[in-house]
Amino acid sequence: MTGSTTQGIKVVLHPVSDLAAAKAVYTALLGFPPQADSSYYVGFDTEGQHIGLVPGDGQGMTSPVAFWQVPDIEAKLAEVTAVGATVKEPAHEVGPGRTVATFTDPDGNVLGLLEDR
Repeated sequence: MTGSTTQGIKVVLHPVSDLAAAKAVYTALLGFPPQADSSYYVGFDTEGQHIGLVPGDGQGMTSPVAFWQVPDIEAKLAEVTAVGATVKEPAHEVGPGRTVATFTDPDGNVLGLLEDR
């Protein structure tokens, strides 16, 4: 699609109840160990996407969240809220050069945005 203002889904975060058990399953699925491995986050980089495992009690996640990469996160948040989305988590930096935000669609589904600078 030409003219899209997103660069596709680049990150999917999954809440898990047992980080060690989930890490074993995703390692077996992907065929390699995680690139990020801590008590609060496990992350795998594969084929241009990042799959993250987040302890379910750690960030209040109740279902997976797909993060769409965009060139201007504030502009995209304004665009989606203008047509009915509700900001759940405003844009904020989560690491050097990476900003994320989440919003809900009219049915309450949580979607994420990320901007890398």
